[in-house]
Amino acid sequence: MVTSRDVARVAGVSQATVSRVLQNSVHVKDSTRQRVLAALKDVGYTPNANARAMRTRRTGTIGIVMERVTNPFYPELLETLSRELASANMRMILWLSEGEAELSAVEAIHENRADGVIFTTVREGSTALNEAIETRAPFVLVNRTVEGLTCDQVSSDNFEGARAVGRYFLLHGHKDVAVICGLPGVSTNGDRLNGFLAAVREGGGSLKSHYVVQGDFTHQHGVEAFQRLMALKTPPTAIFCVNDLIALGVLDAARTLGIRIPQDVWIVGYDDIDMASWPSHDLSTVKQRLDDMARAAVELLLQRIAEPERAPSFLRFPSQLIIRGSTNCQPYKQLGAVDLS
Repeated sequence: MVTSRDVARVAGVSQATVSRVLQNSVHVKDSTRQRVLAALKDVGYTPNANARAMRTRRTGTIGIVMERVTNPFYPELLETLSRELASANMRMILWLSEGEAELSAVEAIHENRADGVIFTTVREGSTALNEAIETRAPFVLVNRTVEGLTCDQVSSDNFEGARAVGRYFLLHGHKDVAVICGLPGVSTNGDRLNGFLAAVREGGGSLKSHYVVQGDFTHQHGVEAFQRLMALKTPPTAIFCVNDLIALGVLDAARTLGIRIPQDVWIVGYDDIDMASWPSHDLSTVKQRLDDMARAAVELLLQRIAEPERAPSFLRFPSQLIIRGSTNCQPYKQLGAVDLS
């Protein structure tokens, strides 16, 4: 049977160092950690999870809370989080945030079934979020954030990403522009709407109320919102959708109505899910740096577990406007992509 002593011998470190790496301690140099992880793989060492939990009060398991995995963005985010957790030698449990699932994730920490939680779809006032705060459970928010909340949070710069879309439309002479929103009370929705509105105001205009369609983050909402906008006396010539799933619904509705994209109307989404680049969609969109966001979220959570009193961090990563056929491949400042950093 392979033991941690065998790992220490192969890695050329002490057994205590191996234990610190297995416990994801921050008090290990990255070069040493990588050497130990390589030795673990070489010798085929598998830690006894139950014994480790009893010894360290840690399970080596992180809970992920996510909703609507039917939205392709979330499986892509989940894949990046899973990869980062695996590289940190951590396991993952997924809870879908329906009903009491979020509370179950927090309860798992107190029952010693998980060391911490990553919330990906939290909303302000969430019961589970309040419970996590009150009980001082280790957690981090990624993707959606809560303004003014003192905790670890990771997001992309949704305001500037959407602002670039508005500027792009104005740059190419679009004055009748519209935005199809998702759920109110969600940070990504609010930041993207406000960023787009800011660009319109900076261009000397204002967005008419009938050009702002509130709803949900779904394909069906995109279909219905586009039908509503196209029925107006003066339909918009460019539409910003606050996520790609809405935008895909818009593209499908346009085909049904015989409206040509991009000849009759330009469409831009947000997230750059894999399907956005498919030739059948060819969707201009805003790309988030999911790998960086996932890596930061995992690192912050592991640091929080190891150092509960550490000052919280708020990390925001720049986004990138990706230009494709749904806007006639027209450049922004003569570039095919705009780095918003």
